[in-house]
Amino acid sequence: MDLSATGEPVVVQEDTQVHVGLDLRPGTLTLTQDGKDFAAYHARVQFASVHANPWVAQEVKFSAKGPDGKSVGLTVDLLNDACDGPRANVPDAIWKVVALAATSAGDIGITYASPGLT
Repeated sequence: MDLSATGEPVVVQEDTQVHVGLDLRPGTLTLTQDGKDFAAYHARVQFASVHANPWVAQEVKFSAKGPDGKSVGLTVDLLNDACDGPRANVPDAIWKVVALAATSAGDIGITYASPGLT
């Protein structure tokens, strides 16, 4: 690799975001919009921590196949319009995707040590 790097990176704590991607087993999640069913095959959940507050899930972006077999993107906003709590009427299945993403992000104790920096 022909790349060099210097410095001591620091994360800005005003609005730290983490995106967690999940490959979904085909046929396990169907999203319905305007009467059309979409078979979700990937979800990308965005978590944020504003001003060092606890992490919250902000949105889920789904990749899905439509009735015509073409791939589409669907986004679900998880925070209410005031951004101070969860949006009403988000289906339980979507919150299950968020819980899976949170688990993947470290709730099960995933740790990482950089090579040579242990």
